[in-house]
Amino acid sequence: MIITKKAVPRRALLRGMGASVALPLLDAMLPAMTALAKTPARPVRRLGFVYMPMGCDLPRWTPPGEGRITALSPTLQSLAPVANQLTILSNLELKNAYPGTHATSNAAFLSAARAKWTESTDYYLGTTIDQVAAQQMGRETLLPSLEMSMDLLQTVGQCDNGYACVYQNNLSWASPTTPLPAEAHPRLVFERLFGDGGSAADRQAALRRRASLLDVLHEDIARLQRTLGAEDRVRVGGYLDTVREVERRIQKAEAQVADAPLPDLDRPAGVPASYADHAKLMFDLQVLALQGDVTRVITFQLARETSNRSYTEIGVSDPHHPLTHHGNDPDKVARMAKINAFHVSLFASFLETLQATPEGDGSLLDHSLYLYGSGMGDPNVHDHVNLPILVAGGGAGSQPGARHVRFAEPTPLANLHLTLLERAGVRLDAFADSKGRVDELLSV
Repeated sequence: MIITKKAVPRRALLRGMGASVALPLLDAMLPAMTALAKTPARPVRRLGFVYMPMGCDLPRWTPPGEGRITALSPTLQSLAPVANQLTILSNLELKNAYPGTHATSNAAFLSAARAKWTESTDYYLGTTIDQVAAQQMGRETLLPSLEMSMDLLQTVGQCDNGYACVYQNNLSWASPTTPLPAEAHPRLVFERLFGDGGSAADRQAALRRRASLLDVLHEDIARLQRTLGAEDRVRVGGYLDTVREVERRIQKAEAQVADAPLPDLDRPAGVPASYADHAKLMFDLQVLALQGDVTRVITFQLARETSNRSYTEIGVSDPHHPLTHHGNDPDKVARMAKINAFHVSLFASFLETLQATPEGDGSLLDHSLYLYGSGMGDPNVHDHVNLPILVAGGGAGSQPGARHVRFAEPTPLANLHLTLLERAGVRLDAFADSKGRVDELLSV
């Protein structure tokens, strides 16, 4: 590492044996001997997108009243600690998701585009909002964007009413013909963030060479810490402690799988057996990616559409997808809503971590915008109106919170996408079927 004029470059990395660790934003990264050096480090803006599959029970999702949030709905109750950073939006729609399928729900969520009806490789959709953002925001980061999911197996062929599985497998599309595969394996995400990659054999060899990423970088870390002020030393120390903790959890998961008496063909080594543990680990990796400024754009799919995962850890043994075809049976609706609330609680815990992570004159949450929601409204009828949508974060001071906005008329979800791009500093005149920006989201 080269440090000149007592200022650390924003893109400074600790490197060693095929691994690297990006540093969080530090006051020492401001130019030395200038007025800026006396001000808090300037934050960057981030955009994240979390997909909840198969809609939800909207009565349990929708907060009471409109305007300032005074009470959260049952499904959103776990978000109470970060309520001042929330905007819930009702009556948004995805017209291009019709004729009402699981494939088009997933495909249209970030593209707002109509998927070509095909079972073959001539699929066609549209560039998604995250990739529009990454084209500009990703110029200054190691990774232009990061695509993550919770499902380790990706099916091929046709998955839903004649639509190719590619539409359900991928949230992010770099172009109408280029879907970007998402990674569900925590170790591979970790290696992508902090390692040089290579083949699976190369990665295994690298793992054998090093007991811990930070042990390899010990001398570099010590040298860096000696050049920093007290506050920056604490900030770097906390960040590296988190890196080590995430690495420890990955190694623990790998050891548990290695010690299992029977092979698990559906779960590669290193993936926690518990859905909640797996999701929390994937969210923690997002925190590291954002804090280290490895990327500023992230997408995360909590489960694929038509997922038959059972959530026995919360007392729901029924497969998720059949529960969404509940026929208005109150017991089935209640169990589906329990899954909805569980997914939200994992997101809420992630937001609390962002809020507790200092950066500049605020927190990571203050300087981020995350869109959470689904491309389907009522799963019992497969509609794409009144979507469950919320936006969390402060967007570097650009986004007010603690509000419920209900549009008088059905409004394109693309209007929100266009607005989020603007909040992140990406100016675009139109996106997909947008008819303007969401003025209510911009006003304080």
